[in-house]
Amino acid sequence: MRQKNLLVTIAIVVVTLISSCAKDDFQETVGLCPVVTATNPLDNTTNVPLNQIITVTFNEEINPATINQTSFTIVGTSAITGNISYSGTSATFTPNVNLAPNMTYVGTLTTAVKDLNGNALQQNYNWSFTTGATLQPRVIATNPTNNEINVVLNKVLSASFNMPMNPLTINASTFTLKQGVISIAGVVTFAGNTAYFTPNVNLTANMIYTATITTGASNTAGTPINNNYVWNFTTGTSIAPKVISTSPISNENGVLLNKVITATFDMTMNPLTIPASFTLKQGANTVSGNVTYAGTLASFTPNNPLLENTVYTATISTTAKNVAGIALSNDYVWSFTTLNNSVAPNLGSAAMFGTFGGNAGVTNQGLNTVVNNGSISTTAAATLVTGFHDATAIYTETPLNKGFVTGAIYTAPPAPGTATSFAIATQGLADANAAYLSISPASLPGGTDPGAGELGGLTLAPGIYKSASGTFNITNGNLTLDAQGNPNAVWVFQSAGGLTVGIAGPTGAKSVILINGALPKNVFWYVGSAATINAAGGGVMTGTIIASSGVTFSTAGNVTQTVLNGRAISLVASVTMVNTTINVP
Repeated sequence: MRQKNLLVTIAIVVVTLISSCAKDDFQETVGLCPVVTATNPLDNTTNVPLNQIITVTFNEEINPATINQTSFTIVGTSAITGNISYSGTSATFTPNVNLAPNMTYVGTLTTAVKDLNGNALQQNYNWSFTTGATLQPRVIATNPTNNEINVVLNKVLSASFNMPMNPLTINASTFTLKQGVISIAGVVTFAGNTAYFTPNVNLTANMIYTATITTGASNTAGTPINNNYVWNFTTGTSIAPKVISTSPISNENGVLLNKVITATFDMTMNPLTIPASFTLKQGANTVSGNVTYAGTLASFTPNNPLLENTVYTATISTTAKNVAGIALSNDYVWSFTTLNNSVAPNLGSAAMFGTFGGNAGVTNQGLNTVVNNGSISTTAAATLVTGFHDATAIYTETPLNKGFVTGAIYTAPPAPGTATSFAIATQGLADANAAYLSISPASLPGGTDPGAGELGGLTLAPGIYKSASGTFNITNGNLTLDAQGNPNAVWVFQSAGGLTVGIAGPTGAKSVILINGALPKNVFWYVGSAATINAAGGGVMTGTIIASSGVTFSTAGNVTQTVLNGRAISLVASVTMVNTTINVP
């Protein structure tokens, strides 16, 4: 019986100790009693900001009712007031006013703090921290700078601080601008560490202005700048902008039909004022277009090609203003005349040839090659023309390679070439070279590239087109040329490199289609290297091709007829045809 009573007594003592959350050395029992695990600031921290919010974190949830001004205190020279809140396992003390500089504060949590089970801190928890010195905000940069001259009249002023400021203290009362004793009205904004003053109207030319940031401007800790910050600047003269150059120039003739009209100013302009100020007219009719502006250059791009042999008048009106809001003194007006696009390049004696193989010859591979309404030629020997015959002679034909020329064949000797035919060939090559130069970018500048080198799938008005990459392709579809009712409309395509028409495969052939009065005789291809026309066979190519280094139609073995309504002229290399029909315009 005595042993049983002893066990009961021991059990009662153990339960009592556990429920009181204490050991015999009076240390907290983690997991049973509330314990402070962290504070911010930490114990003995120095240079604490004056606007510090103080937090305490516990090891478990605390009864919020026990966290109050009595159980959670911050004391400097005296206890400070503040707002206490609680969330999760953390209590937050937000002082009602900034802490004092260079002051040591003691934080205390008393044993009145209890957890949700009513267990209390076993002893008061104390820690201390020391605030730093008062950090004074100051202006570190302005725009304009102090004593700056020639400031633009639509200037937005700015002042940058060395630290974040209280945006509510940056306003029209603390950031002011005056011209003499006259206050300038404006809008004050603040972003980052920079304050901005935007005057309601442009400043006056040749005037001294005084800007001020007053001591009403404070940082986020409530500390103001030491003294008013004052600086001065002088505005520039009121110089009206002017147009200094145009393209086309005034009274220029022969302007391309796809010309982008430009005007260059002598100073930077307000981009918002340019579109409405830049107009183009043909007589009384306004031309629709898109106006852009970059740097000092305004550009007018007509929505449609200009009319040929027509006078146009461009105007930059006084609606155009510079960045200071100063307008042109007068409308700037100039006129120009477009190209007479009814005049095609002169081929001279080369116009009679459907094919010219430079000094390298002409080759036919197939039984269905024919040159209608024209001749073929080369300055090479007659032996370098193979697979052809005309009405008077045969040039190395075989049973599988027979091509007919309705005109004549002109070569150098030996027979059937003669000195006379060689002279005709020599003149033809000279005229072809002259025509090649006449349609080059040097002679006809300003060409555009509407499809980044790919002409397939496009419909193009008359004009000059130059490949930006150096090659032209017609591979994504057919190319359509629209004369817009003008049978004299001319197209010139310039490629510094090659020309490729068509893609591989039985349906790979592509064509150049003429509509609305367009004629093959008015289509020209300047090719800097070689041209390959429908290597898979088929298709209808159009125009006079003048290539530096050869022209090839179809591929050996193809029986599908390939058609050229035009001419294939190579200045150096040979021309090769496989079952090809050339209709000379």
